[in-house]
Amino acid sequence: MTRTARRRSPPLRRGHLLTEQRLTGSMRLDTLSTAEAFDLLNAEDRRAAEAVRAARRDILRAIELIVDAWNAGGRLLYVGAGTSGRLGVLDAAECPPTFRSPPEMVQGIIAGGRRALVRAVEGAEDDEAAGAAAIRQNRVGRKDVVFGIATGGTTPYVHGALRAARRRGARTVFLACVARRHVRPEADVDVRVLTGPEALTGSTRMKAGLATKMVLNTVTTLAMVRMGKVYENLMVDLNSYACRKLTDRAARTLATLTGLSYEASSSLLKRARGQVKVALVMHHRGVDRPRAEGLLKKARGQVREAMRRREV
Repeated sequence: MTRTARRRSPPLRRGHLLTEQRLTGSMRLDTLSTAEAFDLLNAEDRRAAEAVRAARRDILRAIELIVDAWNAGGRLLYVGAGTSGRLGVLDAAECPPTFRSPPEMVQGIIAGGRRALVRAVEGAEDDEAAGAAAIRQNRVGRKDVVFGIATGGTTPYVHGALRAARRRGARTVFLACVARRHVRPEADVDVRVLTGPEALTGSTRMKAGLATKMVLNTVTTLAMVRMGKVYENLMVDLNSYACRKLTDRAARTLATLTGLSYEASSSLLKRARGQVKVALVMHHRGVDRPRAEGLLKKARGQVREAMRRREV
């Protein structure tokens, strides 16, 4: 869509949407003291968690879709614009160091491309064709899940991407903070997190953005748990070579789970080539690294299963 075409397009009327309404409790925001304004915003932020809880059923459905896709060798691709797009890219970027997942397993697509991560790209969100093009460029297929994020519900870029994804046979999830009766997407799972009007009218980077981050973090964390990336409540598939902090966390995790000293755990981690899961199976089963890796492969990456398997 060219700049001229955007200028000629009629305005998109959105005043009826929940995220565009005025919050009666913040109408004197500009007259409050800083402390009073802080208390107001903090109270509104607490509503985000309540809204996420209310969407529990559909969030769980989205997690199941994603786990099924990953088990089939597919990917999760977030698509969004502005704050929504940046949050998708952020969640995707944090998965490899946290869960040692390949970068392609979770990806973030943002309207306007990489430069939109650090600077607003005006009009990019209005380009429905660009959303569809992004799906083609990323070779989305039947094994994939495309997760569209549009807190205000109407973003053409996101809807274009979802429609294109469905045409290519992918499963789809839509996340918005407006009522279903106002926006009806083409998606397999429709998640609505109704955070209500913002303290600063229309600024969905606030309460709606907070709720979005909560949903995305919950989705990938619990999906990764299902994939065997967590043992008890510990990261056992983190990238221990990513930085010194994660090297230390991996050694402490091993020490906690095996009873070995920090030094012995560090040595075991080295023999396991930095893989905490492999080191755990090596220690628990008394086997070498190749055999531990074989047990984990047979157990589809599930540590508990690998540690109780009889065959070696």
